Amino acid sequence: MDLKNTTVMAYRRENGRVGVRSHVIILPLDDLSNAACLAVESAVKGTIALPHHYGRLQFGADLELHFRTLIGLGSNPNVAGVICIGIEPEWTKIITDGIAKTGKPVYGFAIEQHGDHNTICEASRKAKELVQYATGQMRVECPLSELWVSCKCGESDTTSGIAANPSVGNAFDKLYENGNTLFFGETSEITGGEHLVAQRCRTPEIAKQFMDMWNEYNDFIIANKTNDLSDSQPTKGNILGGLTTIEEKALGNIQKIGRKCVVDGCLDYAETPTGPGLWFMNSSSAAAEMVTLVAAGGAVCHFFPTGQCNVIGNPILPVIKISANPRTIRTMSEHVDCNVNPIMLREMNLDQAGDLLLDMLIRTANGRLTSAEVLGHREIVMTKLYRSA
Repeated sequence: MDLKNTTVMAYRRENGRVGVRSHVIILPLDDLSNAACLAVESAVKGTIALPHHYGRLQFGADLELHFRTLIGLGSNPNVAGVICIGIEPEWTKIITDGIAKTGKPVYGFAIEQHGDHNTICEASRKAKELVQYATGQMRVECPLSELWVSCKCGESDTTSGIAANPSVGNAFDKLYENGNTLFFGETSEITGGEHLVAQRCRTPEIAKQFMDMWNEYNDFIIANKTNDLSDSQPTKGNILGGLTTIEEKALGNIQKIGRKCVVDGCLDYAETPTGPGLWFMNSSSAAAEMVTLVAAGGAVCHFFPTGQCNVIGNPILPVIKISANPRTIRTMSEHVDCNVNPIMLREMNLDQAGDLLLDMLIRTANGRLTSAEVLGHREIVMTKLYRSA
């Protein structure tokens, strides 16, 4: 597949970034504002509320991450405009000011001294304007290389490491050579293969930064684990799928970054890459949590290989589901966008599978809804570092 001359019909945002959707989101600053945001979504068709459960009495790095994630979600190029609602005006303004740096329209509303009714009414009026603005945006021809693409696997089994994850790796190799910006992460699920990722880092400094992130995460897990981690890493589902150790899981996980990609930089939670290449993001391995973080980092399409089928979606980021498990494809076909089971039957090679994924990426960028989008999966989970004050 000739990617250098491949283009997609996408949305060119005010800051020059390219998005593949044109959402209007209703973004709550905190859990107390979820009800008002959901009321605006109900009143104004074409909006998406992003309810979550944090935002009160957070402090330090945890509060900074909370702000960075919300600003990142609102700044994502798949978002055309934002309504932010918070209980108080000061923190709400931090979010709207951060999103406004992209040049896109954003409006903030505070519930204190106004109440739900007035806030919902005023926010709904602005949301209606934003929907008409967003639906008036035209897709334009953009180089495929301008798409930022992320990956994460879930409900992994033996078919993940043998076929689905290497298919993503093949596609990533081709996108890397094409000059795309790529994300991977899942810090804990690299355990046992962390040295292999460190060897793939472009410089010793990047390798040290990666190992520092991995060591900090691993030390935290070891300090807080119970006697049995098998409910978490690997999960009971992983074990039933044939993955008996975290090392086996890691070796399959690392297949997603292919053979040619070099790790060009490391990002902390929800940070944004500063240039093209492959970027490692420090992140949870929980599906909705990690996908939320890369959406906040600016990814506009996501590859999600799955063995026994995690049904994850995201309200902002189209999630392309890939599976090679014949039972999953038979019993949960409505969730699968790319069937790479023919690899297992020796009817397809990895190069063909990678092209299959790239074709689906192009179709998704041009407007095809993923299975998760059609089924209404809008999972969003905020990462929290500390207990609240």
